[in-house]
Amino acid sequence: MDLSTFEYLPVSHVIDLAAPSSPTSQFFDIDDEIAQHDSDDDSSSASDSDPVDQRVSPAVGDTEIVDFGTVDQPRELRIESDLSTDERDSLIQLLRSYLDVFAWSYEDMPGLDPSIVQHRLPLLPHARPVKQKLRRLHPRWSLQVKEKIQKQLSVGFLSVVEYPEWLANVVPVPKKDGKVRVCVDFRDLNKASPKDDFPLPHIDMLVDNTASHSMLSFMDGFFGYSQILMAPEDMEKTSFITEWGNYCYRVMPFGLKNAGATYQRAATTLFHDMMHWDVEVYVDDMIVKS
Repeated sequence: MDLSTFEYLPVSHVIDLAAPSSPTSQFFDIDDEIAQHDSDDDSSSASDSDPVDQRVSPAVGDTEIVDFGTVDQPRELRIESDLSTDERDSLIQLLRSYLDVFAWSYEDMPGLDPSIVQHRLPLLPHARPVKQKLRRLHPRWSLQVKEKIQKQLSVGFLSVVEYPEWLANVVPVPKKDGKVRVCVDFRDLNKASPKDDFPLPHIDMLVDNTASHSMLSFMDGFFGYSQILMAPEDMEKTSFITEWGNYCYRVMPFGLKNAGATYQRAATTLFHDMMHWDVEVYVDDMIVKS
């Protein structure tokens, strides 16, 4: 992304930084305030002293979709539409040369070697297993949960489990497209797990480290958590109950207390010699600087 495309909205009057006279002072949108200021020049000084929320918005450039696949199996990537012809051709050629590093489906996910990282679930000494009772679900949601489970079973993310010591319920979360995201209520398990204090990067430092570069490539891990395997001895601790059966995760699921720390540790292990030089990494979001 060309950082020169960022610009700031012009401000038509000076912002009053004085403290508001009343705690009930009302905030306005910048467009509404400017319109009011232009239409009523004779307004009282009290109304002029009201604080105004002056929001600075970047001018975001448009992107275009480049398909590197076929009609049956599209492989789409987004690039900046404001690039010059030479930059666009050079970038497309570069992406085409390294298509094997991208994933578009579960079959493209080899996963991380367990010798690099595994997610473990140690328990506090006083912790006792908790088995939650099956909760009722709306029939429509129940069918969508079944569909998600079958999909994850087919790609090896789940295993059928019998006689588990820990048992949690699924929590369907509606999405904007009408589908359901299937989460698991790991609150009991999280209370019994010690905190992993592996640090996450400071956001302000990541922003400062990228500010002087003219082109940035944004990448997001494709089902990144699902590419980290659970330690075999801890898989059954992730067991959850449904009306279709009991299952446990073979890969690291969302919602676990230390999942973010495990992913950041894996990213740091993989990119330790490139971080702050060519790459900035925050969990499963990566930026390549050039």
